[in-house]
Amino acid sequence: MKVRNAAGLSAVVALALVAAVSGAPRVTQQQADAFARKLAIISAQSSLGARASSARRTPVSEDEVNSWFAYRAQPLLPQGMTEPQVSILGNGKVSGTATVDLEAVARSKRTGALLNPWNLVGGRVPVSVIGMLRTQNGKGQFEVEETTVSGIPVPNSLLQELVAYYSRTTNDPDGIRLDDAFELPANIRQIEVGQGQAVVIQ
Repeated sequence: MKVRNAAGLSAVVALALVAAVSGAPRVTQQQADAFARKLAIISAQSSLGARASSARRTPVSEDEVNSWFAYRAQPLLPQGMTEPQVSILGNGKVSGTATVDLEAVARSKRTGALLNPWNLVGGRVPVSVIGMLRTQNGKGQFEVEETTVSGIPVPNSLLQELVAYYSRTTNDPDGIRLDDAFELPANIRQIEVGQGQAVVIQ
């Protein structure tokens, strides 16, 4: 996964800290601005590469990420997705939720099969996911543990189809696969996921 600018890096870092929310986040314009400044620092530090004498650590808080989502992320979100929020739970575990318009996806997936979960969903609904983010040596992988739609558990395969639908591009018509390892952007070596905050290590 290649990220060429700070906006793309914002989406990757914020989602990687991506995806049920534990408590209402404290969302402010000031914290959104603070997160944007840290993204700029992370981007600038990426050009230093191996020249740095020691690892550079940039902490980002859950409230900063959610404030950035609330005040700055909308132009970067896929059409049909609103109100994203994340929780940084600690020990590598993260969770997140967003309101997603499932109707377009559901129409393309519905069949006459009795057990097809796409027959049961549609419209604008909250989609939540919880899982483990593992990062090391510039690589990352997200392991989904649970997915819910409107609070109802659904197969992780439904989430994969949803992510693939919203992430597909002309150059990548199949979209992103959630279980694939990915390259961390901006020469990030690792992301330490604590409770309420994460530390980006370059």
